[in-house]
Amino acid sequence: MTNPVLILSRKLLRNTTSTLTLCAGLTLASAEDWPQWMGPQRDGVWRETGIRESIPSDGVPIKWRVPVKAGYVGPAVADGRVYLLDREAGKMPERKRGEKPTLAVIPGNERVLCLDATTGATVWERTQDVAYRISYPAGPRATPLVKDGRVYTLGAMGDFQCFTAAEGKTVWSRNLLRDFQLSDPPIWGWSAHPLLDGERLITLVGGTNSAVVAFHKDTGAELWRALTAEEVGYAPPMIYEIAGRRTLVIWHPEAISGLDPVTGKVWWTHRYPVTGKPKRPEVTIAAPRWDGRRLFLTSFYHGSQMFEPGVDSVRLIWDRHSSKESEMDDGLHTIMCTPVWKEGFLYGVCGFGELRCLDAATGERRWQTYATTGGEQGFFANAFLVTQGERTWIWNDHGELILGQLTPEGFKDLGRVKLLEPWENTRGRDVLWCHPAFANRHAYLHNGKEFLCVDLSAPGKPG
Repeated sequence: MTNPVLILSRKLLRNTTSTLTLCAGLTLASAEDWPQWMGPQRDGVWRETGIRESIPSDGVPIKWRVPVKAGYVGPAVADGRVYLLDREAGKMPERKRGEKPTLAVIPGNERVLCLDATTGATVWERTQDVAYRISYPAGPRATPLVKDGRVYTLGAMGDFQCFTAAEGKTVWSRNLLRDFQLSDPPIWGWSAHPLLDGERLITLVGGTNSAVVAFHKDTGAELWRALTAEEVGYAPPMIYEIAGRRTLVIWHPEAISGLDPVTGKVWWTHRYPVTGKPKRPEVTIAAPRWDGRRLFLTSFYHGSQMFEPGVDSVRLIWDRHSSKESEMDDGLHTIMCTPVWKEGFLYGVCGFGELRCLDAATGERRWQTYATTGGEQGFFANAFLVTQGERTWIWNDHGELILGQLTPEGFKDLGRVKLLEPWENTRGRDVLWCHPAFANRHAYLHNGKEFLCVDLSAPGKPG
């Protein structure tokens, strides 16, 4: 005979287990990794909840601080670990303060570094000798990409590699400069953050019919190549749903193109810049932005353009550019800042530090402020923008973390804290040009010397 007490106990156990599983699921759902440049969906949106709504005057808690080496790479955060590339240079040619960097061959190494996301302790590191011959030779640029137990990295001189995430064992390795028989790297090094789409790992390369190449994620074998450009540029590949089909968008200094991400077939191309000639070198850096109907581009020299792509053609909607480089008073002239597109308005930081708001329908400026640059102009000034709910987190090149609201009416400052010192001097300014990462209710930030994990959880909701 079945014991009724035992039956009741089993039911209670099942109910308790189900409740605990549900609670665990809800807890895990509130946390989110940052496994690539611009976050899980590659769109610069931080979707975690339980984040503080202002920055208090006494700052925010620093969870850990560890030394790192030089570079511009933003970290990736996945499965409790943080991944970063950096560089230790050999003896560099002497350069006066404010002098432009040279293209001399500079010995040194690049390192792939894996840290424990909770403590900052080193889990593993892999180092290889890499001599640089690029401008701004401080270190690598492209954020690691982490997926399914693999870490994909792209060094400044074209070292394209895959490692196991757990131990850092090399799975495969390519060198773009050698494998594609290129005479020179891009003047600022390979910088466009690789894109993973199914089995395809897509990156900008360069050369004839290989401006963009897809590699197999498991072997590094080439799957397809497409497009030719004198300069390959630095804008990351993006995939959007355009005209009812998934479209790979590639922007280089001569054109904006839409391709089939599976085969590399070119569906449409539109000349860029739409007026004038490309500068040498060109600063196609910010990611093309898409709102479901329109495609937006912004660059320092050529301002901003809005396009409406279709199945096999592209229509220019508006073009906002300035006739004088010293003014750049029309449109959005960003350097490295990928803009925020929100409720019909565009927000971005121009190359002299102006945070601007444009009406996406016309390109007309609504307002501008120097609030993110300390109230003054700065040549090649920059800040990275990441939206989170109704607010925007801003990491500027002074090493300040700012929380604000961007609306068509203006910028509202919700607090700021100085976390790191800029150390690289360029164009007469000390700057910090390293992308941030936001995960587990924390920010992960570095300046090429120190790496911080900062707790941004709301009071009572620890990360």
